[in-house]
Amino acid sequence: MDKERMQPYEERMDKTIVHLQSDLQGVRAGRANPHVLDKIRVDYYGSPTPIQQVANVSVPEARIIQIVPWEKRMIKEISRAISASDIGINPTNDGQSIRLVFPELTGERRKQLSKDVKKMGEEAKVALRNIRRDGNEVFKKLKKAEDVSEDVVEELQDDLQKVTDKYIKQIDKMIEEKTKEITTL
Repeated sequence: MDKERMQPYEERMDKTIVHLQSDLQGVRAGRANPHVLDKIRVDYYGSPTPIQQVANVSVPEARIIQIVPWEKRMIKEISRAISASDIGINPTNDGQSIRLVFPELTGERRKQLSKDVKKMGEEAKVALRNIRRDGNEVFKKLKKAEDVSEDVVEELQDDLQKVTDKYIKQIDKMIEEKTKEITTL
């Protein structure tokens, strides 16, 4: 395997996997998961800051996230940011902390989330296939530009296909695990 020529495509495929992982962490599965807050930013002295950098985030019970800001004035900011986000949970606060109570998922909602997760997986697979296509085009041009033999080009394409297959299996496993997490009561 020509590692040097394969490296840029593997790096792009790795980024696709990392992106999918972060998307999957944001999917609510009925249990409290602090990662649903990862994309939410609050105004902290004029700069958008992740909630985890201005408060202590914990999961005291299976369906509750508790947020205790380090500065009392941040309670309103954090509540406002959560309300404006797309996580679909209304924050409640007692003046000291903010609580997010995750409702039990209905069967219909579980089905919808499973479909959404599968769609995310398909989008990631399409991204991998596009990376593979880009690589194959570059390898074909090598044959003309650098006078590389057809056997070498075919070998490069075969290697790229093997790498693509490896990443697609990884995506399938991630989607299967997340779907299982969503559908398990």
